[in-house]
Amino acid sequence: MHYVISDIHGCYDEYRRALEEISFSDDDILYVLGDCIDRGYASVRVLQDMMYRPNVIPIVGNHEFMALSVLKELCVEITEKNAGTYLTVESMEKYMEWMQNGGSGTVREFRVLSMDDKLELLDYLGDFSLYEETQVGGRRFLLVHGGLEPFREGMTVEDFSAAQILFSRADYNKVYFRDVYTITGHTPTFEEPGNPGVVIKRNNHIAIDCGCVFGGNLAVYCMETDREIYVPYSGSSTG
Repeated sequence: MHYVISDIHGCYDEYRRALEEISFSDDDILYVLGDCIDRGYASVRVLQDMMYRPNVIPIVGNHEFMALSVLKELCVEITEKNAGTYLTVESMEKYMEWMQNGGSGTVREFRVLSMDDKLELLDYLGDFSLYEETQVGGRRFLLVHGGLEPFREGMTVEDFSAAQILFSRADYNKVYFRDVYTITGHTPTFEEPGNPGVVIKRNNHIAIDCGCVFGGNLAVYCMETDREIYVPYSGSSTG
C-alpha cells in the first residue's frame, strides 16, 4: 500500500502509533509531506526513525527548510580565524525566525548528538525532495508540503519556486489539475470554518494536516483505498 502523512512536528508516539495502525511493512511506501520537526517533543527521534526506513520517502516542509541552514552552522567549529565572521545578521535572522516557529526543542535535541550523528542527520535532511509525483490505482498524485499559489490555469508544478511550494497555502476552492490529485499538508484543516480537524477532499485537493501537535489528529491517507486513519494527539511524551 501507498500512504501519505504530514506535519508530524515531533509527535513521535503518535507517529509510531500511526505506523502500527496501518500495519506498516517493508512492502508498503510512506510519503512524509514535510514538517517532521519542531513544536513537538521528539523531532530528532522522528527523523532518525524515518532515516532508517528505506520505504519512507521524505518531502521537505518549511520547517526543515528553516532548520537546515541553522543546524549546519551548529556543526562549525569556532576558531580564531572565523570567530569574527561566524555569526552574521542574516544567520541571526534565520535563527530567530526558526525559533519563533517552534525550533527550540529541535535545537536542544540536535545539540546532544555526536558529531557523526549530526552530520548524518544533516545529510538526510539535505536529501528531502521538493515534491513527488506518482500514480497509484490508476490515479495520478502530486505530493507537496504547502500550496501552489498564486496558481493560474495552465501552470505546472515546475512553474513554482521552492518558497511558494513550501510556504503558500493551498486554495481548496480551485482545481489545480483536473487529472491529478494534489495532496498537501502545512495548513491545519481545523482552520477551515466548520472543519473539526479531519482530512479535506475537494476539487482534487486532499489536505491531510489535521493539527496533531495542536491537539488534533495525525492523519494517514491511503492512496489505494482513498481512506484515512486518524491517531489523536496523546499529550504525552516519551522523553
